[in-house]
Amino acid sequence: STSSHFLIQTLEMNLTNLVKRNSELENQMAKLIQICQQVEVNTAMHEAKLMEECDELVEIIQQRKQMIAVKIKETKVMKLRKLAQQVANCRQCLERSTVLINQAEHILKENDQARFLQSAKNIAERVAMATASSQVLIPDINFNDAFENFALDFSREKKLLEGLDYLTAPNPPSIREELCTASHDTITVHWISDDEFSISSYELQYTIFTGQANFISKSWCSWGLWPEIRKCKEAVSCSRLAGAPRGLYNSVDSWMIVPNIKQNHYTVHGLQSGTRYIFIVKAINQAGSRNSEPTRLKTNSQPFKLDPKMTHKKLKISNDGLQMEKDESSLKKSHTPERFSGTGCYGAAGNIFIDSGCHYWEVVMGSSTWYAIGIAYKSAPKNEWIGKNASSWVFSRCNSNFVVRHNNKEMLVDVPPQLKRLGVLLDYDNNMLSFYDPANSLHLHTFDVTFILPVCPTFTIWNKSLMILSGLPAPDFIDYPERQECNCRPQESPYVSGMKACH
Repeated sequence: STSSHFLIQTLEMNLTNLVKRNSELENQMAKLIQICQQVEVNTAMHEAKLMEECDELVEIIQQRKQMIAVKIKETKVMKLRKLAQQVANCRQCLERSTVLINQAEHILKENDQARFLQSAKNIAERVAMATASSQVLIPDINFNDAFENFALDFSREKKLLEGLDYLTAPNPPSIREELCTASHDTITVHWISDDEFSISSYELQYTIFTGQANFISKSWCSWGLWPEIRKCKEAVSCSRLAGAPRGLYNSVDSWMIVPNIKQNHYTVHGLQSGTRYIFIVKAINQAGSRNSEPTRLKTNSQPFKLDPKMTHKKLKISNDGLQMEKDESSLKKSHTPERFSGTGCYGAAGNIFIDSGCHYWEVVMGSSTWYAIGIAYKSAPKNEWIGKNASSWVFSRCNSNFVVRHNNKEMLVDVPPQLKRLGVLLDYDNNMLSFYDPANSLHLHTFDVTFILPVCPTFTIWNKSLMILSGLPAPDFIDYPERQECNCRPQESPYVSGMKACH
């Protein structure tokens, strides 16, 4: 019947799950038994090591005891020999002095005047001489040489011995984000540790941030040490756990290692511009090591200036190369194939070509109401508005209308009317060009571009001026590994046909 068939299926399914559960329990039990065995082995090893270390300490104490005892005996013999010599010298002086005293006392008792005068003069001279030179007759004796200036004080050593204990791995260090600094290709990492005196060295590990896959790979994967790169043996499974990574290496398993660091800071060179990295610091001693919490730090964008060789004749570039201004009187520049030459637009370009990494810059429009800002290949035509061809992508304003343009196709963008600064994020490796309103933390539009050549920051104006702010870190509100919704309407711009001057 149907009910019995359903019951059989349910029972078989539950039985399968139960068998699977039992298999998992058996595996866990086997692992626990293995850990118990390992505990026994490690305990025996630690006990043997304890006996060995204590025996060595006792042997050292016995050796030092014997050596100090020998020194005490040698010092005793030396001092007693010296004192015996001094005693002999004193006895000799005492004997001579006693003889002289007896002679003097004997002559003083002489009643015969003639004999007294005959002997007294000689005796008087000898007594006077002995009295005057008593410091010579009495030997030099050091009464402080009684072996008292000697002490045995092992209180410090006793405290050290009382502090004997097994060594443990140091506490995890802590990365101080507020002290860390960055340029477009370097990051200086600072950290602190509570166990500085017990740490023999630090190890710095870092990789490009690709999302949560980094953290999963760090905790789930086993490591094999390559010359300078640790490679995760379970890279495929780690990727599946967190989805396909969007990182610049397109991998979650490449960790660079800087070993044997003795200070609590280190500067990493040769990093990619405008890129987020994960940093981990490991504190190491003989007992083991512990990692800090992962910290995300990012490099700044590649700085650039406006290239005067490519600037339109009717544009004036500031001395610092960061500001462009329409100037009808500025016609002294010679014409070159690289120079912008449009009659209805005045263009300029940055002095770099970008072929990798993630880069962010901002443009201050001020009071300009007619401009186009974006990127272009070197081959893009220089005699027309950027964005009108397949080699350029721009965000443009034409009076009160804001659009994004590529290959002569436009889309209107909803932009706050007070927009005075535009943020541009070029993620070359992930094929994205995004525009932002940084003042309001607002994402405006993202182009999906399959880049085939290096691109250059490009700027075009019809009136007023623009100022470029380059070498900036991407703002915190931009989470460029994740796609954001844009404020654009995919339709033909209402002024495409009516305002040709924009092009």
